[in-house]
Amino acid sequence: MKVNFFYRVAVTFVISGVLLMGTSVLSNAQESQNKQQRKQQRKAEQQQTAEQQAAQKQSNKQQRKQQAQAEQKQTQDAQQQQRSQQQSQAAQQQADRQQRRQQAQAQAAQQQTQTNQQQAERQQRRQQAQEQAAQQQTQANQQQADRQQRRQQAQAAESQQQNQRQGQAAQRQENFQLRQQQQQQRQIQYNQQLAQQQRLMQQRSSQLQQQRRMSQYRYQQQYLARLQQIRIQNSRSYNSNRNAYFYAAPNYRYSRDGSYYETNQYGANLLRQAVNYGYEQGFRSGQADRQDRWQSNYQDSYAYQDANFGYSGYYVDQNDYNHYFREGFRRGYEDGFDSRSQYGRYSNGKYSILGTILSGILNLESLR
Repeated sequence: MKVNFFYRVAVTFVISGVLLMGTSVLSNAQESQNKQQRKQQRKAEQQQTAEQQAAQKQSNKQQRKQQAQAEQKQTQDAQQQQRSQQQSQAAQQQADRQQRRQQAQAQAAQQQTQTNQQQAERQQRRQQAQEQAAQQQTQANQQQADRQQRRQQAQAAESQQQNQRQGQAAQRQENFQLRQQQQQQRQIQYNQQLAQQQRLMQQRSSQLQQQRRMSQYRYQQQYLARLQQIRIQNSRSYNSNRNAYFYAAPNYRYSRDGSYYETNQYGANLLRQAVNYGYEQGFRSGQADRQDRWQSNYQDSYAYQDANFGYSGYYVDQNDYNHYFREGFRRGYEDGFDSRSQYGRYSNGKYSILGTILSGILNLESLR
């Protein structure tokens, strides 16, 4: 057992020694190989460095050659540019000298032109002064002739105005006398009818009482009382405006029954009043017949037959006043009987016809 143990130990030492020897041999071989590789690498690096240096020398030589060529070309270009600049400057100087010569010639010509122009202007001013003096003399002569003509025209106009004033005065006097005659005839005609109207009024009042038309009877009594009151007012107004009316020229025209008539402002106002009074009295009469339950008949009304409400024989003919009063009365009667406001309106306690209806009835045309 001891022999075997020692034998195994010996074998182990032998094997270890062999292994150590093999490892040493391998290490030496590997180190020798590494040295050989490093030597070859250094030789390759030296050869590469030598080649690079040779290439760099060749490149530097080529670069210096190119720089020399570039510098030579740059020098040639600079010399060429300098020669071109010198030639350009010479041409510019030549052009400047030519331009100065032309400017000098132009300035001389301009000075000559200005001299000629000044001489022409002096000649023109002398001519203008002569023409102005002649014109002033002509104007003075014309003004003298105009003053003489104006004096003659003023004398002629004054004479014409004097004749016109005399003619107008004669015409006013003639119109005054004509209107006085017309007014006297109207008054005579109107006074002659008053007695007949009073008899007709009494008969009409008795008839209304017999027919028991009390509303229409009361309206007729109010109509008669108001009629007398307005006659007195119109008489006073006429006395205060009489002279102005006689001298007032016609300024309106109206047509009736195919004929045209002229009147002044007083007559136009009275015709407007006739239509409005007619509408108001017609409305009250129609309202009374409706209250009496009487049939509609505006022509049967005493106010329509009389048609003198607001008229006192002044300014316009009685027939004209009666006509326009009845035109307003008919429309007012229809509104009052039917209790409507088709042709007029009620305001401030009075019935009045519409302005458009009034204008359509009268159709007054201004003469001015």
